[in-house]
Amino acid sequence: MQNSFYTNVELIGLLGFPIKQSFSPFVHNIAAELTGTKLIYLPFEVHSSNLKNAVKGITALGIRGFNVTVPHKVAVTDFMNKLSEEASVTGSVNTVVNELGKLIGYNTDVYGINESLQIYKSQITSNDVCVIGAGGAARSVVYTLIRNFKPKKIYLVNRTEEHSESLRQHFKSKMRYDSVITNELQQPDLLPIINNCSLVVNCTSVGMFPDVDDSIFNNPQLFVKNQIVFDIVYNPVKTKFLQIAESSGAITINGLKMFVLQAAKSFNHWTGVEFPIDKVYKSLLLYVSK
Repeated sequence: MQNSFYTNVELIGLLGFPIKQSFSPFVHNIAAELTGTKLIYLPFEVHSSNLKNAVKGITALGIRGFNVTVPHKVAVTDFMNKLSEEASVTGSVNTVVNELGKLIGYNTDVYGINESLQIYKSQITSNDVCVIGAGGAARSVVYTLIRNFKPKKIYLVNRTEEHSESLRQHFKSKMRYDSVITNELQQPDLLPIINNCSLVVNCTSVGMFPDVDDSIFNNPQLFVKNQIVFDIVYNPVKTKFLQIAESSGAITINGLKMFVLQAAKSFNHWTGVEFPIDKVYKSLLLYVSK
């Protein structure tokens, strides 16, 4: 007897390294179950040296699409046949749709970031902000801030100023925004700079499971009361970075809502089905609280 489970089921994947910290399989498989969508979402741990072959394999197998997580969001753009406007400008892809062998790259992180910060728009617009990191997530945050929040200055803080300088030049060229200021992570005068920022965003993976005792900053004096501090890391829900900021009276935002919102956009790109955001978010909260 034919098993109906395997009839017309679409396969979606996740490419990253490492990926054991990801909740993506949970949220997408829950969404598929809630909506009656015939979809299976599986994680594939892919090292950078195998990324090209992995993308070729997905295309050859006719897999409907995949998500991309650290550290591949920038590198994977080289293998796309077409990029969305957000993906093209940021140079970062987190969602890929396979349209009959043609790969279309999207950046749904931008949507998740924008929706997560909208409630604080009046506090961010025309003020200084700080973005920590210079990878794919930082590209999405900087793009979103320039496009939708128009900050006075964006202080880009990274371990190596070379990477942050490259990002500064990227947005100067792509978006004609010339108010990105680069800083090294260990710069001695960082405290007054960050103190003066209305928003601080951690776009690195520091503090992500299993390294939950790590934080990109360990000095509570870097943060001030009512400052908005956003960590894109969602596992754990409250990172050490957010705990330190909270101890100084900052308003903290974890990455969980952004994660679910970007997942909703990805799901819709693959299936055309509306993602049950509230139900999935509640299910995820129960899952992470166990």
